Amino acid sequence: MGWSAEKNKTAKNNLLLFLPAVGILLAQVLLFPMPSGAVLSGVILGLLGALGALGLALVWRANRVVNFAQGDLGGLPATFSVLLVTLAGLPWLLSITIGFASALLLGLIVDVLVIRRFFSSPRLQLTVATLGLAQVLAFCTLLLPKLWDAGPAVRTLPPPFEFSLSTGGVAFDGSDLLAVIVAPALLIAVALFLKLTDTGVAVRASAERSDRAATLGIPVRRLEAQIWVLATALAYVSMILSAGVNSLPFGVGLGLSVVLRALTALIVGRMTHLVAIAATAVALGVLETGVRWNTGDSYLMSPILAGLIIVSLLLQRRGSRRSDAEDVSSWDSLGEVRPIPAALARLREVRLGRLGLVAAATVLVLGLPLLLGTNGQFKAGVVVIFAMIGLSVVVLTGWAGQVSLGQMAFVGVGASVGAWATVEQGWEPLTSMLVAGVLGAVVAVLVGLPALRLRGLYLAVTTLAISVAASEWIFSNRAVDWIPEGRFDRPQLLYRLSLDSPLRLYYFALAVLVLMGIVLRRLRKTRTGRVLVALRDNESGAVAFGVNPIRVKLSAFAVSGCVASMAGVVLVIHQAAFRQQTYGAEESLLVFSATVVGGLGSLLGAVLGSVFQRGSQWLLPAPWSVLATGVGVLVVLLSAPDGLGGVVFRVRDRALAYVARKNSLSELNFNRESGIETPTDLEPDETVQPDATVGPDATVESDATTAPDAPVEPDADSEAVS
Repeated sequence: MGWSAEKNKTAKNNLLLFLPAVGILLAQVLLFPMPSGAVLSGVILGLLGALGALGLALVWRANRVVNFAQGDLGGLPATFSVLLVTLAGLPWLLSITIGFASALLLGLIVDVLVIRRFFSSPRLQLTVATLGLAQVLAFCTLLLPKLWDAGPAVRTLPPPFEFSLSTGGVAFDGSDLLAVIVAPALLIAVALFLKLTDTGVAVRASAERSDRAATLGIPVRRLEAQIWVLATALAYVSMILSAGVNSLPFGVGLGLSVVLRALTALIVGRMTHLVAIAATAVALGVLETGVRWNTGDSYLMSPILAGLIIVSLLLQRRGSRRSDAEDVSSWDSLGEVRPIPAALARLREVRLGRLGLVAAATVLVLGLPLLLGTNGQFKAGVVVIFAMIGLSVVVLTGWAGQVSLGQMAFVGVGASVGAWATVEQGWEPLTSMLVAGVLGAVVAVLVGLPALRLRGLYLAVTTLAISVAASEWIFSNRAVDWIPEGRFDRPQLLYRLSLDSPLRLYYFALAVLVLMGIVLRRLRKTRTGRVLVALRDNESGAVAFGVNPIRVKLSAFAVSGCVASMAGVVLVIHQAAFRQQTYGAEESLLVFSATVVGGLGSLLGAVLGSVFQRGSQWLLPAPWSVLATGVGVLVVLLSAPDGLGGVVFRVRDRALAYVARKNSLSELNFNRESGIETPTDLEPDETVQPDATVGPDATVESDATTAPDAPVEPDADSEAVS
């Protein structure tokens, strides 16, 4: 009887997983009705989306990471096949076979050259690595037509055989029939492969605990290679069938739309239930077709997808399995920069060195623009503004541990307010920045409410979906027409100082960046800043010391949103126009990856990341700048996991160690893991005491007598004087 009851409970839980798909189809029937032919077209679109979602789910099982390169992995070999048919004139079947073989080879190369290098790295770094990989693959896709002296264009794969059917006002051809046959067959084949074969069982076993699976003799890395090859093959089939059913688009960032729809199906299907994921993807395809049939556009899908993701995540239980806790910790593994010990900071060499560095940096940032032309000064201003946006990412992700992939949505809030205040109200920039900062903080707090239950990947996906919805629905004036369009005259600063020249715009942006840096650095030294880091490192331990996690998390979102919105005002004044594409989800991913490359552990990392990313776009023409950014992201993550800022501070540490030896002090032990720096030969009253951080391995006794309001001393200042 007990076994029967357990079996019935399992069957009931499995049926509940299909309720979202049924609800989506019911919403389509009630809100966006369409004829039978359009429904069949939506089913075909959903089946192709299910292939991509299945590949994303397999990678999640193998690596516990979101593969943002999923669409580009299939797009590159699919483009190659289409070009072989349309430009090289090869037979259809031969071209598809060559493309499929190249997809298998591409998946293996990606695993060997990229994925295996991050086997033991935090999932946050591997996620950013897939962003860099997507840029490299997009560059290769744009460059492929040059083999036939052609340029990038939207191309369609001709049907493999003659077939014609018209029903419900929609015409279908051989490509549609092929998709109806191949897509379900491939989905069933993959499901049977994972359920019945030894490899499939091993994949499911290693998905929960890869380290334990390795100790049991399961070849985890070989399985990982097989999964990436299979995921690439699924992406290729999805894209090549889409090229026949609709067309094959081109450009950078197009894979994001594919990934977002697949992510929605993945999350609604509870990440690992493949049948529910496929059913949800098919339902979403039908819903999208219904939206397009009734409105003529699919822009409403963005807020719908965002709503589905948020509701699904909030309804799911978290932390019931050990793998869930490990997912969170692997997304929170961030480096922390240590301060200079007081004993060394008082030395004459150190004081002179710091003064010299500050003087050199001041001369560089103030004098270099004078040597650049007007165009260079304008681009330098953009670099400074995106450094401000990077500061907001450091506060939210580096200090508070809340991974946000939608930071440009907060920037867009400030930019839209700045454009409206300038054109409609005639406000000067500082007033607009103050109002935008307050509004941005409020919006960020509202977005941060799901963070009370979500962390790591789940919060990252939520913010990404919100960013896409804001870009396509709000910033496009489709929801409410209130953002001024077109160029406008730049307002005067304090109604007196003109900002019409690129040099003045640069100095204005630089002044705002310096003030933001000073304020945030002081914030990091306060109890609020220390509590942010303590909550990031060990939330349960910080709560035991009387920390209010709700207030702290929402405070981090408020500060980050305020900084990002103020940067948005400066950006829209700098551009003298509000452009929707500037605040899209693609830009959010680029800003986040640039900050990770620069180093999330310090404010300096935000500046270095902006210089790295925007500088490569500045110096190189498109699409070579895309290649430089993608390769640069991969190289920096492999050689310097803590970012460019970490490299700078390691050089600083070596210089300090040399000074310590020169002054008869023992060499400092800069241990970035423990965060303790102890010069052993100092006098007792000069020794730098270790932090009272509630470490990841600390235990809190249930009958502790610590007062609820006892101060938390999690970390010393994370920012060293550059």
